[in-house]
Amino acid sequence: MRSKTRSALLIAGGIAIGVMASLSQGSFAQRSSSNYGNDAEAVSPGLPLDELRTFVEILNRVKQGYVEDISDQDLLENSIRGMLDGLDPHSAYLNAEEFREISISTSGKFGGLGIEVQMQNGFVRVVTPIDDTPASKAGIQSGDLIVRINDTAVKGMSLTEAVKQMRGDIGSEITLTILREGRDEPFKVTMKRAVVRVESVKSRMLDPGYGYVRVTQFSSNTGDAVKRAIDTLQDKSALRGIVLDLRNNPGGVLSAAVDVSDVFLDAGGIVSIRGRAPNTDQQFNATPGDAINGAPIVVLVNEGTASASEIVAGALQDDSRAVIMGNRTFGKGSVQTIIPLANGAALKLTTARYYTPSGRSIQAEGIEPDVGIQDVNVTAAKASQVTPFSEADLAGALVNESAQPGDSKAQSASNDLAASDYPLYEALNLLKGLHILRSR
Repeated sequence: MRSKTRSALLIAGGIAIGVMASLSQGSFAQRSSSNYGNDAEAVSPGLPLDELRTFVEILNRVKQGYVEDISDQDLLENSIRGMLDGLDPHSAYLNAEEFREISISTSGKFGGLGIEVQMQNGFVRVVTPIDDTPASKAGIQSGDLIVRINDTAVKGMSLTEAVKQMRGDIGSEITLTILREGRDEPFKVTMKRAVVRVESVKSRMLDPGYGYVRVTQFSSNTGDAVKRAIDTLQDKSALRGIVLDLRNNPGGVLSAAVDVSDVFLDAGGIVSIRGRAPNTDQQFNATPGDAINGAPIVVLVNEGTASASEIVAGALQDDSRAVIMGNRTFGKGSVQTIIPLANGAALKLTTARYYTPSGRSIQAEGIEPDVGIQDVNVTAAKASQVTPFSEADLAGALVNESAQPGDSKAQSASNDLAASDYPLYEALNLLKGLHILRSR
């Protein structure tokens, strides 16, 4: 596994809402901020004097004529926020408090609702709810638009302002007004803020020999956690294959996405990063060793699969290591760098795009699954009143001497999985087929 320790942080994620302000479910790889320059002249050799004069004129007019007194510090900070907000949905100014809180969001424990968000057309768009959090339990879905926070309209707010509105004391209630595709009118969802403890990796056996590994986000230790989960599954049964579930995974630490990919890859590329600044370009490759020795993998994805999780899906797809199953992913193909500033604040700046091993950029496109499947609910069909007729029912039919009793318990478990999680049920069936094909 890889670990790097430098002064700036690379991010590939959105914004997580929390009591402690998780301003980024970020994808982190370390890089020195000196790569981007600490000297204003180095960044902008020719300053636009006319535009600067206009800025100063506006600053003075607001200072003198605005209906309420406002400090120079607030005016300048708001100007900085506006400059970054105008670049793209992921660049932002982080004050000292927000900068401290960003490390909390990647530690696996933070306070809030447990949703990953970004701005879209003046509203807050849900990228994905995080498993086992107030948001996921309340039924918040990827793609939901938050139009009101309690009684306050979101339209006109910055993302930072919306985040502040959604913060509050643990246990306090918050009501979000939601617009959802397929519903004619907005509806309200009330939930209680909580401390969100995210277990980034969960695992279990689906059937003997067929494992399931769920990665909910990528924090600094996720690669090691996936390896431990695989070891635990292999202790229970020789693995014939695994389902790797990346649905509604908003991303996280970039180096963790590389580590998770490397668990299953014996060779080949994982991801490359390309940007404008000097020394931005990087290439990450797999190291020898496949934790499941080439056993088949089915990766489950959906529209909430974003950023670092798309890196994993893209790497396993391009290196022909896994079959990707589900819906087209979110399509966040950019990398953000956290650059600490002298005043204790930080700049979160989009500095590069990342590319899959074949050179694809998934920015605004996403990963197209190899096998598409809709997330539907299924129910068991009513039992037929007519008993199926077969050779065994014929009078005097010969007995099969090698027949074994049917495993009704296994069939019942399979039916339960189909009803509770149909995409996972189909992924397991595909995995079994891949194992059969491979064994032949």
